[in-house]
Amino acid sequence: MRIWPRTGGKLAYISRLPGGGYLITDALNEGETLSIHRLARRFGVEDMLNAPRDRIFMISLLYYSGVLTLTNRKTGLGEPILRIPNLVVKKLYAEQIQEMLLPEINRDQALHVAKTFYSTGDMRPLCDFMESHYFRAFDNRDLRWANELTVKTAFLTLLFNDTFYITDSEPALGRTYGDLAMIVRPDMRQYTLLDILLEFKYVPLGKNKLTGKQVRGTDMAELAALEPVKKEMASAREQLAEYREKLERSFGDTLRLHTYAVVAVGFERLVWEETGKSGE
Repeated sequence: MRIWPRTGGKLAYISRLPGGGYLITDALNEGETLSIHRLARRFGVEDMLNAPRDRIFMISLLYYSGVLTLTNRKTGLGEPILRIPNLVVKKLYAEQIQEMLLPEINRDQALHVAKTFYSTGDMRPLCDFMESHYFRAFDNRDLRWANELTVKTAFLTLLFNDTFYITDSEPALGRTYGDLAMIVRPDMRQYTLLDILLEFKYVPLGKNKLTGKQVRGTDMAELAALEPVKKEMASAREQLAEYREKLERSFGDTLRLHTYAVVAVGFERLVWEETGKSGE
């Protein structure tokens, strides 16, 4: 007898376990290596009642549920590496993180700012929403481990849309990697959707010698003028120029590509810049 919930319910169940939020966000980030030295062998009533809810238990449950799959790669210690099997399942992960972070009243607003970004390329509403809702939510959950991956996870969760886009975190671009590429699906190119490439950087508060409160009270132009922020922004611009060339070589003139550099200052504010668009 098995009494586990259905696929989406299993993700919700895992998210409520200690460390489950970390696991779900690690799985969503291809930049993280999700590995396990052994898989649990069964899941029944006894396991549900008595098995320790550790990482082996959680990964094994997701694997046997079909929302994680084994790859042909292994870690340096010989442990098998797992990943999300496809975009349909990836959407379940993105939706679960949204449910963990946003009250239902904010989800319509999240969808609105995402659609605005898809069609206009205007990042301001998107970044304002991220600062006022997502960052505050991450701050109050066990998901906060403030770095570039945290920022990328927030954007990936908010922007993921498998109806409009082939969305790839850490897409392979030759021998280099971009943070988040959103390529319009061929059957959706008749609409006013933009191809999007984002590069994320993170500057800890300590590097700027500012408190969170001070950063929140500083406008974006002043934050952009800080030396650590300028340095990371310059690095992001350089990387985006390289990634852009590779994408345009791969996809040709069909792309309506807009590229963006985003620097998070602590987990408080975002400094962003559109670094290029098709036709320029």
